This record gives sequence, structure tokens and C-alpha cells, in this order.
Amino acid sequence: MNAKATDKDHGPMHDQIWHAIDRLAQSFGYSASGLAKQAGLDPTSFNKSKRFSADGKPRWPSTESIARILAATGATMSEFLSLMDSPVTSGGGGRLIPVIGFAQAGKNGFFDEDGYPAGDAWDEVPFPDCSGNDDEGVYALEVSGNSMEPLYRDGDIIVVSPSASVRKGDRVVVKTQGGEVMAKELQRQTSSRVDLKSLNEDYEPRSVPANEISWIARILWVSQ
Repeated sequence: MNAKATDKDHGPMHDQIWHAIDRLAQSFGYSASGLAKQAGLDPTSFNKSKRFSADGKPRWPSTESIARILAATGATMSEFLSLMDSPVTSGGGGRLIPVIGFAQAGKNGFFDEDGYPAGDAWDEVPFPDCSGNDDEGVYALEVSGNSMEPLYRDGDIIVVSPSASVRKGDRVVVKTQGGEVMAKELQRQTSSRVDLKSLNEDYEPRSVPANEISWIARILWVSQ
């Protein structure tokens, strides 16, 4: 992505990238100019007037500016890309996937031993086809409370996959043998322990013995 583009370059992708920046700013309580300032950029970098040149040609945000706003908010590139897709799904398109609340997820009877949905008490929500993921085993959890702010807020829908591979730095949902369900960042995973970083700085990191974890599922997408 660069600041030069021809008329034929203007289309859904240009609009979606700028929309994702607007949505990212809104998710963290900023205006577009406030997000730019927080990221150490010129406050006018993301203004509407900067998105097209004087002759009407589209301008694109630089990869450096996107990297800076991700660093400033702690959001991942996957989450940014999901915000790009949101205009396409605003009409409610996509397949339906199971959903329950985080509070329910810790109770017995909602998951099988591999972390897949079980039982008939699940509701359904649409999952966008444009998310780029065709994993039939994905499901959703609805966030309640503020323990995962500022990344995930009360009412957000987190889509996760039990079958997706996980690596250091991924955002994951973890369920313990004791029934605790939590969204964390995976810091380290060995045969004996799993180290997790809290998404909310008010909460301490966790180190959990591997034999106390029922399953780990990677967060693929969030609807905010």
C-alpha cells in the first residue's frame, strides 16, 4: 500500500481499509485523528480529506501507519483485517455458527473433550463468508463484563476455532479442568506449562500446568 494510486485502484478495498481504521479507532474510544495522535502520527493523517487527492485519486494509508496504530492499540493484523471485512457483512450475510456467553462456557455440557460445541443449548449468530475461514468447527463466545478491555468489550462476539494451530502471540480462549474460561494471549506453551498474558493490564499473567487445561482455541475474528 502506498500513497500513489490510479483511478482504477479505487474500489471496495480502498474503502474497506479506511473503514477498518475508523472502526479500530472507535473500538478503542478514539476519533480517527485521536488514534493517529496516539500512534505518534500527524493528527490529520486519517482525516477524510486525506483519503483522496485534490484530483480525486485515492490515497492509501502506508504500511508504517497501520503498523503504528496496531502497536498503539495492541490489536493484531488479523483483527484489523476482520474490520476491513465488516462493511460487506453489515446486512447480516454469512453462515450461522453456534454462540453462547462466556459465563455459560465454563459450565458442564457445552463442549466435548476436544473443545467443540456440544448439546442443544447454543444460539446462533452469522459468521461472514468474507472472513476467509471455512473451518466448519468454529463457534462464537459473547463477551460479558470488562475483564478483557480494551481489546474486547462487553457485548463483543469472539469467533474461535478449536482446530486452528496456535503459536506464541496468538489470542486464544482457554478452558481449564476446573471450568474457568478465559481469553488471553499465548506467551509460551510447553509439555508442562502454558503461560498466558492478560488482555487487560489490570489482570496478572497466568501460568497454568498443562495437565490442568482442557483445551485451547485460537481467536479468529471479533465483531465489535
